[in-house]
Formats: sequence, structure tokens, C-alpha cells
Amino acid sequence: MLLQTVTRFQRFAVAIAFTVVLSGVSSVEDRNYWYEEARSAIHRRLQGSNLETFAQNVILVVGDGLGMTTLTAARILKGQRQRRAGEEEQLAWDQFPAVALARTYNNDAQIGESSACATALLCGVKANYETVGIDSEGRLNNCHSSLSSRVPSLFNWAQEQGKATGLVSNARLTHATPAAGYAHSASRYWEDDSKMPPASRRTCKDIARQLVEDQPGRSINVLLGGGRRHWVSAMTRDPEEPQKEGRRLDGRNLVEDWLRDKKGRGLKAQYIWNKRQLQQVDVRTLDHLLGIFAFSHLEFEADGSAGPSGDPTLLEMTRIAVQLLLKNPRGFFLFIEGGRIDHANHYNNAFRSLDETLALEAAVLEAMSQVDLAETLLVFTADHSNVLSMGGLTTPRGNSILGLDNKLSDVDGKPYSTLLYGNGPGYSVPRSVPHGNYRDVVQAAAIPRTWSTHGGEDVPVFAVGPLSSLLFSGTFDQSYIPHAIAYVACLGEYAKRCTTGGKMSKQSCSDVPSLSAVMADDSSSMNQSYMLKKQISEKNNYLVNQPMHFTGILLFVMIVLLI
Repeated sequence: MLLQTVTRFQRFAVAIAFTVVLSGVSSVEDRNYWYEEARSAIHRRLQGSNLETFAQNVILVVGDGLGMTTLTAARILKGQRQRRAGEEEQLAWDQFPAVALARTYNNDAQIGESSACATALLCGVKANYETVGIDSEGRLNNCHSSLSSRVPSLFNWAQEQGKATGLVSNARLTHATPAAGYAHSASRYWEDDSKMPPASRRTCKDIARQLVEDQPGRSINVLLGGGRRHWVSAMTRDPEEPQKEGRRLDGRNLVEDWLRDKKGRGLKAQYIWNKRQLQQVDVRTLDHLLGIFAFSHLEFEADGSAGPSGDPTLLEMTRIAVQLLLKNPRGFFLFIEGGRIDHANHYNNAFRSLDETLALEAAVLEAMSQVDLAETLLVFTADHSNVLSMGGLTTPRGNSILGLDNKLSDVDGKPYSTLLYGNGPGYSVPRSVPHGNYRDVVQAAAIPRTWSTHGGEDVPVFAVGPLSSLLFSGTFDQSYIPHAIAYVACLGEYAKRCTTGGKMSKQSCSDVPSLSAVMADDSSSMNQSYMLKKQISEKNNYLVNQPMHFTGILLFVMIVLLI
């Protein structure tokens, strides 16, 4: 009898749990959800703190694919290039006072993908895999869904406060990560109209067009990166690689359109496409600068020419960007991406991945040398990790980070490298052993793939500047980062935290506005569109959720009756 009672109770508990799970599945993690999550996290970290400080300038630096293993190995390589053991070396961000961990999963993916991760980093919401600048209601390859799911970014928020804005990347300016700052697209691959389905071209703009025609893209003061092929027509030859032509089908030259727009608004603007021209830029005479230095991505810095004919480095682009942005007395927001770290990891080429990390560090040091960190918030992080691992057995201090472990495998008796990949093009049977010039070595991989995948573990976040130690601590979702930045710099819904005279208002950390209050206070067309969409969505969610709840209740009753 007792056994029957316990069994009945267990079944009853299972039925309740199952019903709760079914009911919970229907919740929607839209922008309202992520905004509220960020508000709560900010509130917890600021309780009882002195908030009479803010950042006039913000620099957000992202190492694409820069996971902890890549970061650690790059640190060691830096030391070994200076003839030290390497393990004791420090990178620029290692000395920042604030360190945290960010979770990189997407709304619909366990392992983070670049454009969705960048949407979290720049827009503050978790997004669906391979979508850009839209929340979870925007669906991959569904043009119409992107029209009602657009979300503003740090670029929007900074420009609303009169700040200068800039974007620097050694990837294409229209690539997945940079695009999240200014575009709203149902696919990261819609960089030009040739990549879009014909039906979508009539309703949605490609990413390059959005950068030139729409806000905030057309008001970004500095744009330095690659990707000329998406700006010009299929009949236009590239100035550096004349055997290649543009990809646009609409016949437009968006560079000329960009220049025409600035001239029409009475702004001083310049377009450049090589390093020599960048070196000759006089920022004192410019309001806007567009530099597109490659047909596609810029070269890996290890492969670039040191002369004026080569691609500029991240450091050189960053130097010019900061100089131009500093002209604005209201401050600036600058986004810097080291985009080629990820590409090298995808190739299973550790050398270039580590070298690109050090190139990004050089850019960070250059930016730090030009600003006052008492009034500048600098946040350094990654969009996601990669599947690079670092291991050994009694490996001695100072062992070459790109070389072999000091032990042989106890299975096949062959040497193996300290750095290995979980999957990718480095797979071979029999397995390969790196030797010779480490620069071009493809590290061994456990699973065969044309390109390696991303890694799903948390990524580090380093910060320095006002309120950095308070707000960038512990662990949080990636989507928290732009909201914390906005709080420190008085942007977006936190703009009223500061008065126009630079004095702090009396708003306390507990005065976190509701989403409806934020939207009501902002009359922008994007927010009006969102509020209309939200009303429709809530009605649809109610209708959709009722069958789910009813199904759960019905199953619960059926299970109880069967007991």
C-alpha cells in the first residue's frame, strides 16, 4: 500500500513538472525580456554605490573568435617574441581592473554565431542565428519579419546624444559583426543585392545600402575596413585587383552615393582606398571619412606589405579614427573589430590567429594613448570562442607555444603540437605532425571539417574607465554589455542620468525605466514601429499560448486519471 502511494505521488509530481515545462516553453525572449534582464543586472551591481560619474567617450573592442585559449597563447607568443619564456607576459587588457565572463549562446543556438552575437553586443538583445540587428521575432531569410523586429544599437544611442561615431575593422565593413551596428537584416549574407532573393530585393535593403542610406549608418563619421565588392556594380573593376569586379546588380556605386549624400548635407567628406591615402588624411578638414582598403577582407597582418601599397594595419586605422572622433566636444563611440582572428582559427592556422590578436592589442594601446581613461570607458571582449585547445604533459616553461610538446603520444608514439583544434581542415589520417615554418602550419584537428566551428564556452570581458569595476564583474549574458555601456555613458534609456551640462542628475540606480516609458519618451520611427509590432505580437502570443496552456492542463488531467 505504501509503495502504491509513493508511486502515485511520483506520477503526480511528474505530471505537474511536465505541465510547467509545457507552459514555460511559450515564453518569448524578445527585446523586452533582454532589456529587463539588463536593467536588473545593472541595478544589482550598483546598489549602494556612488554614481556621480560617467564616460564621455566609449571604445568597444571585439576580437572575433578570441576565446581564452587564443588569448592565452597570444600572450605567451608576445613574450616569446621578446625572447622571454612568455607565460609571465601581459597583454594590454590584462591590466584592466574589471574582468567578467559573457555567455555567447544565441536565441536559437547553443553555440554562438557571429552576427547574432554581434547583435547582442551592439543592440542588447539575443538574436536568431545568422540574423543581424533584429530581435528574436526576426526570422532567418524572412525579409518581412525583419521590418518589424528592428532594434537600435549603440551607434543609434550615441548619435542621439550628439556624439561622433566610428567603425574600424579589418574584415568587410558589411560583414557579420560590423553590420550589427547599423543594419537590420534577415540574413548576414545579404551584404549586397546579388545575395538577396529577388522577391526580397523589392522590400528589404541589402546591408551596404543600409549603411549608406539609413540611420545610423549614414551618420557614422569614420568607416574604415574592407569589402569594396559590395559597394559597386558588376561592371566596375576593382582599383587594386582589376581582374575582379563588383557584385551589385542594381548598377549603383554606393561610394559615389555616400559622397553625394555628405555633400548634399554640407559635410566635408573623403573616400580613400589605400594605405598611402590614409597616411595623408588631414582629420582637421573632415567631418566624415570612408576608407575601404580591400576587395574583400584586409590581408592578415602577417601577409601585408609594410610599404604604402599594402593594407593599413588595425593600429593605423584606429589612430586616424580616434583623432577624427576626438574633434567632437560631446564625445564619441568607437567600435573596433579584429575580424581576422576568427578566420585564421577557422583555417586551423594558430600562427595567424595569435598574430592577429597581437595586432588588435596594438590598436588598443594606440587608442588608449590618445584618450583620457578617467572619462573614457574601454570594453574589450569577444563575440564567441573557437575550438582551439592548449595542452601538454610536463611541458617546460618557455616551450614554443607554436611548437611541439616535450612528450610523445603514448598511443602512436608520434609528437603533437601544444595547440590543437577540435575540428577543421587540420584533420588527416594518418595524423599530421607540424614541422618547419610555423607561420603556415595547419594545426591538427580531431574531426574533419572544411572550416572549424566556433566554440561555445563563455568569453572574457575586460573593462577600464568610469564605473567599469562595478558593472563589468561576474558572469552575464552578452546582451547585457551594451546596456551597461549605455548606463555609464548616459545613452539610450539612460540618457537622462546626465544633464546637458555634464553634471549628474539626481536619478538613482533604482530609477530604472520601464520599456514602455523608454519607448514613449523616444519618438523615433524605429521605436514607434516596435510599439505597434509589440501590440500585435502580444495579441498573437495570447492566441498562440492558449492552446499550449490548454494542452498542458489537459495532459495533466489525463495523467492524473490514469493513476
